[in-house]
This record gives sequence, structure tokens and C-alpha cells, in this order.
Amino acid sequence: MLKFIAKRLLLGLVVMLGVVTITFALTHLLPSDPAAKWAGARATAEQIAQAKVELGLDQPITIQYVNYLKGLLHLDFGKSLRTHMEVRTELAHYLPATLELVLCATILALLIGLPMGILSAKNKDKLGDHLSRFLSIGAVSLPTFWMGIIFQLIFYSKLNLLPIGGQLSNNIKLFYEIPHVTGFLLLDSIITGNWAVAADAASHMVLPCVTIALYPIGLVARMTRSAMLEILNEDYITSERSYGIKEWKIHCKYALKNSLGSTATVVALSVGYTLVNTFLVEAIFDWPGIGSYISTAVTTLDYPAVMGVTIFSACSYVVLNMVADIIIALDPRIRV
Repeated sequence: MLKFIAKRLLLGLVVMLGVVTITFALTHLLPSDPAAKWAGARATAEQIAQAKVELGLDQPITIQYVNYLKGLLHLDFGKSLRTHMEVRTELAHYLPATLELVLCATILALLIGLPMGILSAKNKDKLGDHLSRFLSIGAVSLPTFWMGIIFQLIFYSKLNLLPIGGQLSNNIKLFYEIPHVTGFLLLDSIITGNWAVAADAASHMVLPCVTIALYPIGLVARMTRSAMLEILNEDYITSERSYGIKEWKIHCKYALKNSLGSTATVVALSVGYTLVNTFLVEAIFDWPGIGSYISTAVTTLDYPAVMGVTIFSACSYVVLNMVADIIIALDPRIRV
């Protein structure tokens, strides 16, 4: 097992090196002048030349690349050309809002996707199965950004039930103290007992959370159904039925338990997909996470910020992929 993990870790490092190299090359090939952006709109030629020295742009591209790799070893992503702040500091500021959204969406996907998959497998080729498959295929197929806009039209514009976007209402920001303990707004509000802020934050989280959760819901439901159907045809399931064990117990205690390996693998990979997919959803719902940060960085050609977010996203996906591989390897039926 340790050899397997070491091999996956080495492959992950190779992938990350490739991502860093490609991202570095593309951002440095863009038709922009980072030194001029760093120096400011009214900078003189001398100030721009000084900015090139500060940013290391006066050195050959190979030296810049090596220096950037050295910085990454210390989690140094460089400084934003727009704000002059450390990119890692800005990521730490925007990341909690994104992670809170992704975690809530993942929990929602499990709470809905697992029962859908179980009921679909239990009622194979019946109305419930057809309805579950229709909903799961629709959830996977429909564009996430389009569903976000549809939800806004329905629940805000037509029904006026939920806010259209943002993380908090203006009234809450003005008249209540916003807690900051862990960086997760909803959790911090519950910890501090600030129920007005918690209720407002929860209402703002509903639409973006459901929008992001649609894809993993369909994925988890389909994977659970497929794994359950395969296990329900095993001989030991037939033996349990012959012993008179109740059907619900067979499905929930035996079949579901043995199908969780493949489902957990899909969940781990879908979290990585959701983390990247949330950027567009955040832009639609004006959510103050990494999505708004990267959209501003792209439009202003702030390449250190773009590289930082890209590397962080790739690293997250590689780590989650590794977790999925380890989950598979833990199954004694799988040969490593």
C-alpha cells in the first residue's frame, strides 16, 4: 500500500509540475506589460524600469521560471499586480467562502443522491427508477450556469422567496456585527449565536448551493444505482433473502455498505470538479469567493493571481484524485 501511495504521490508531483510549467508559459506569453500594471497608470519610464527589477522581469525567462518554482516550495505565489498583496494572502481571504459553498453542496449531494440511487435500484424498471434516472441524467446534463440563472428567475424574480445573490443582505451588514472565527460565515454565525446573520447567510446560500450540487447529485445517484444493482445480484444477497432477512435491511446494511467504495470514489472526484465549477456559479450569484477573485484577475491580466488560482485548483484536484485511488485500493477485492 505504501508503495502504491508513493507512486501516486510521484505521479501527482509530475502532473503539478506540468500544470505549473504550462501556466507559467501561457501567462508570460500574454500580450501585456506586468511592470506597467505594477507601477500604476501614470508611471514614468524610470518607475516601470524599476518595477521590472522588483518583479524579476529583467532576468531571462528560464531564471524567472526557476525562481517561481523556488517560491512555490515555500507556498509563495508572488504578489498581485493589481493590489500589490501576496497572492496566498488573498487566496486565504477568498477561499473560505468557496469551500463553505462546496462543502454544503457536497453534503446536499450525498443526502439526495444516495437515497435516489437506493430507491432506483430497489425499484428497478419501475416508475420510481425511471423518474430517478430521468432526474439524475438531467442534473448531470444541464449546464450549471444556465440552471443558476433559471433559479434566479424562478425563486427571486417570480416567487420572491430567496435573494438573487451575495452572501449577506445590506441590512445585515449595516446593523449586525459579522462574526469571524473560522472564516466560514454560516458556521461562525452559529458558533457565536448570531442567529439573524446565520438565517440571512443560509437564505443566500440556498440557490448557489443547489445549483452547484446538481451535478454531483446526478453523479452520486447514478453510481449508487449501478453499484447497488451489481451487488444485489450477488450470491450472498440471495442467501440473505433465503434466510428471511427484511428487504430494507439487505439494501441498507449489506448492499449499500459494499457499494460505498465506488460511490466514495465518485464523490471525491466530483468535489474537485465542483471546486472548479463553482467559479462560474459564484460570478452569477455575486458570491465573494475565489470565483470573483479569478474573474477580476483575468479581466485585469493579473497573471500572478491567475497562476495562483490555477495551481491551487490543480493541486486540489490531484489530491482528491489521490484520495479516490486510495479509497479504491482499500477494497480487499482490488489488486493494487
